[in-house]
Amino acid sequence: MANSSVVPSAYLQGLVPAVPEWLNKGDNAWQMVSAALVGMQGMPGLVILYAGLVKKKWALNSAFMALFAFAAVMPCWVLWAYKMSFGEKLLPFWGKAGLAVSQDYLILQTVLPSTQYKNITAAATPLYPTATMVFFQYAFAAVTVILLAGSVLGRMSIRAWMAFVPLWITFSYTVGAFSVWGGGFLFQWGVMDYSGGYVVHLASGAAGFTAAYWVGPRSREDREEFPPNNLLLALAGAGILWMGWTGFNGGDPFSANVDSSMGVLNTHICAATSLLVWTCWDVLFFKKPSVIGAIQGMITGLVCITPGAGLVQGWAALVMGIASGTIPWYTMMVLSKKLPFLQKVDDTLGVFHTHAVAGTLGGALTGLFAHPYLSSLFLPVPNSKGSFYGGRGGVQFWKQLVAAAFIIGWNVVATSIILNVIRLIIPLRMTDEEIEIGDDAAHGEEAYALQGQGRREKFIQNGRGNAQIELGEP
Repeated sequence: MANSSVVPSAYLQGLVPAVPEWLNKGDNAWQMVSAALVGMQGMPGLVILYAGLVKKKWALNSAFMALFAFAAVMPCWVLWAYKMSFGEKLLPFWGKAGLAVSQDYLILQTVLPSTQYKNITAAATPLYPTATMVFFQYAFAAVTVILLAGSVLGRMSIRAWMAFVPLWITFSYTVGAFSVWGGGFLFQWGVMDYSGGYVVHLASGAAGFTAAYWVGPRSREDREEFPPNNLLLALAGAGILWMGWTGFNGGDPFSANVDSSMGVLNTHICAATSLLVWTCWDVLFFKKPSVIGAIQGMITGLVCITPGAGLVQGWAALVMGIASGTIPWYTMMVLSKKLPFLQKVDDTLGVFHTHAVAGTLGGALTGLFAHPYLSSLFLPVPNSKGSFYGGRGGVQFWKQLVAAAFIIGWNVVATSIILNVIRLIIPLRMTDEEIEIGDDAAHGEEAYALQGQGRREKFIQNGRGNAQIELGEP
């Protein structure tokens, strides 16, 4: 919850220095760098990852869906969604909408939701202005909806997507963010989600799978043959995603402190371990290491550690890496070929497995492995600890599962309602012709062109009224 008190007249008169006494320059700098790293995960990270992983005819459309979402979230965020996520309580799971654009709000020291420890209520007050927190949390919201897009690439109408993004951020993302992070009922109950295993990854995986169901599958040709058009480009995007996670998990203690260092190290331990384990399973069962498989293993490791990055010890991060390189591999490579429901829903990039399965796994393992001392360093959950450290009857583990069920349920229902409302006005799918042609039909542009290609014929009228053909750049 950000400070909503009336700004002192000294602020309005410009008498307060640019570096007030409460400002910690180091914390502020680290938080803004972390926000930039998270933002780079979406743009350009996921933009070029999607562009490389999909079939050539969908490279531009996939990249544009990510780019559009990254931009579209910002006005929604500052006009109403930030306060719905981190503002005053409207409902136990939702905050009151409000503006986050005025200087009398943004230049004050940010105040986060109150936490209870031994019946004493205290507020976390990071040592930087609210503007920094608004930007940091925007980056998370933008990345979440971009991840969701991975489930519907190759057939969702771009016009429907343009309507979907602001509606989903408003009615789905804000609920998860407020409930778990913003002082809502899951926050008060002591559910642990250090950096978005539930709010970001489980939400995007559940909503993406739901959206894939309502939008329908790709064409039969695309489902049967969907080779990545540029794996080197995909690797570049994956690298930005991986390194960007340094800010994703390193920024969530809201300070440049000991816990942020633990969060960063554990993030890379788990990601590297998961990538290696996934690759080993590929070699064992398919006789060849897969580049796409390595990328998937990297992502599942990053997702799995996210809910507990600063709360678990290094050995636990290794164990979580082994689990995240194994269980999502099994659900994607084995189980999805056996369960009819998973076969029916065309989740283009397997977001259900890499984010919903891995996010749930990470949240559950955090409920087991969260160390009491490390948890005490993290302001939102100072009195929490994993079930391995004396939790009564494994209560923290079960809390984590209940929270996962709520996030899944809300996203399934909200996403279904949003898409069914949109399709009353705009078709959710491209036309059959657009699906067959791809980028050129959807945008009038193509991602790649050989020499002499990439030009379109322009018909212009000369002064005598005769049609003349002129070559021009698209």
